[in-house]
Amino acid sequence: MEITLIGTGNVATSLRPALEGAGHEVRQLSGRKFSPSEVAGDVVIVSVRDDAIASVTDRLRDCTALVVHTAGSIPMEIIPSRRRGVLYPMQTFSRERRVDMAQVALFIESEPADPLLETLARSISQHVYQLDSEGRRHLHLAAVFASNFVNHCYTLSAEILEERDLPFDVMLPLVDEVARKVHTLPPLKAQTGPAARGDRGVMMRQEAMLSGRKREIYRLMSESIYDKLRLTED
Repeated sequence: MEITLIGTGNVATSLRPALEGAGHEVRQLSGRKFSPSEVAGDVVIVSVRDDAIASVTDRLRDCTALVVHTAGSIPMEIIPSRRRGVLYPMQTFSRERRVDMAQVALFIESEPADPLLETLARSISQHVYQLDSEGRRHLHLAAVFASNFVNHCYTLSAEILEERDLPFDVMLPLVDEVARKVHTLPPLKAQTGPAARGDRGVMMRQEAMLSGRKREIYRLMSESIYDKLRLTED
């Protein structure tokens, strides 16, 4: 297919090599500077910041190609074009790392139902699912907990280690094993630690070592873990 890719961020940067590797012809444009006259092809993929999707797609309202965005939490209806859809890759993307798009779950939606979008999705990924905007909102929320919040916890862990001149590398075997465990165990069953054991003594001592936002996060997370496991036992 001939594809116009609008955007130069992390998702767009990862999508382009996957699309070209599948044999598609890709024209990449900046979301801030493109002209509608530059847009051509079978599919237009808008991969810009969530708060820029409305303004970018508004400039494409007369486009006859299939126009899709790549956001998880933005409804398809934000696109004013006659042929519209969503191509949401549920993965974390960074410019510094190449992601194997064939293993990324792609969630698609189109209106009217357009087989072109599924054909495109299946050309770059082995895992393609139909999901409407409401379902995708909940999926994206779950991904925030599973990815963004977890990564922030890594950042807090790194800061605690830095206070004693310890590298974050010492955590990597632990991080890897936690990730491996949830491939075979439900996350609730994989939970360990002082809160899971109900070890109030350790929890109180660790909380006392912290201050400010870290202390608040530690308390909330520990209470959530403790309550979740107690409710399950009941």
